Amino acid sequence: MAEAPLGSAWLTIIGLGEDGPHGLPPASRAALDAAQVVMGPPRHLALLPDTGARRVEWPVPFADGLPLLRGFRGQPTVVLASGDPFWFGAGSVIARHLDPEEWTALPGPSSFALAAARLGWPLESTATLGLHAAPLARLRPHLADGARAFVLLRDGAAVRALAVWLDEAGFGATRCHVLEALGGPRERVREETARALTFDDIAHPVCVGLDMAGGPAVPMATGRPDALFETDGQITKRPVRALTLSALAPRHGEHLWDIGGGSGSIAIEWLLSDPSLSATTFEPRADRAARIRRNADALGQDRLEVVEGAAPQALDERPAPDAVFVGGGLSAELLDWLSRHLPGVRMVANAVTLESEALLIDWQARHGGELLRIELAQAAPLGPRRGWRASYPVVQWSGVL
Repeated sequence: MAEAPLGSAWLTIIGLGEDGPHGLPPASRAALDAAQVVMGPPRHLALLPDTGARRVEWPVPFADGLPLLRGFRGQPTVVLASGDPFWFGAGSVIARHLDPEEWTALPGPSSFALAAARLGWPLESTATLGLHAAPLARLRPHLADGARAFVLLRDGAAVRALAVWLDEAGFGATRCHVLEALGGPRERVREETARALTFDDIAHPVCVGLDMAGGPAVPMATGRPDALFETDGQITKRPVRALTLSALAPRHGEHLWDIGGGSGSIAIEWLLSDPSLSATTFEPRADRAARIRRNADALGQDRLEVVEGAAPQALDERPAPDAVFVGGGLSAELLDWLSRHLPGVRMVANAVTLESEALLIDWQARHGGELLRIELAQAAPLGPRRGWRASYPVVQWSGVL
């Protein structure tokens, strides 16, 4: 068989279902028949009859297979993946390591599409998550009474761990639809509540449909309740946090520096705004840095990088962010460093003490931007009646460095 010329599409990524080659459309069958090399996980390779092609098992860890794959350049090659390779699959990882003209893809029905077809759930209003190698807590922002989600999991042990986690989160009444080996002869669908789920014979691959019941849910608006965060008292309180996130104005794909993280509430709420966002928080105290990590983990925000160190020293030689929040450690030295190293970057800084307030007033006089004084009071007992208990006023500067 003639070799494919270098630079042409020598690689075809095929989405294979549990029904094997019988479920493939003609174009996928033709690419498979023409391949000199077929590469994929052992489970996928076992579904194929002998085609005369060389079979190569994709190694573990996954990254070790990429140089092996590139070694087949110039030979008609097929990589097998589950269902739709570009929906929590291997397709996007492979595509990043090859030129666009080197590969083509022929996806099959995704596990989510098959699951929706079995349960009759509309995909457009059902959350879809791949948690093969991600923490279960990534599901936390999606938990709400009456909501639905499809979750891809590694194996049966992960399904049971998910059920325990749901129960501990207050969602033990959630109906868990365990969908195994969808689309093939081993297909099985079972249902149980998270609290009662004890299946010990769950087959891979597995998808779980969650019909959620319970609470509490994480509110969707910024300014989440302070009680969601573990804190030693060093936290930007809920109303001020809402105003701060509004001033930071997160946009798709942006990265935040949260300087003086405290409990991490600003960075975590930034991340909760959209899954495309990322953040780094800088905190000089080890105990608070550890607390920030726990808060991020509890709310499923594993995209938060926590750096233990004081600014501005800890900021050196790091990629520039799109936005900066200064909630602690405000000083003339820090403002000077930020203005010299991050021109054009959005910044929001909050001040509580008279000294830090004076810094921001002087900064605004010299550099422009907006100053906002936030004064809040809450109703509290005053003898047999009630009165207003004022909080310390917060002065906020926002603008472009």
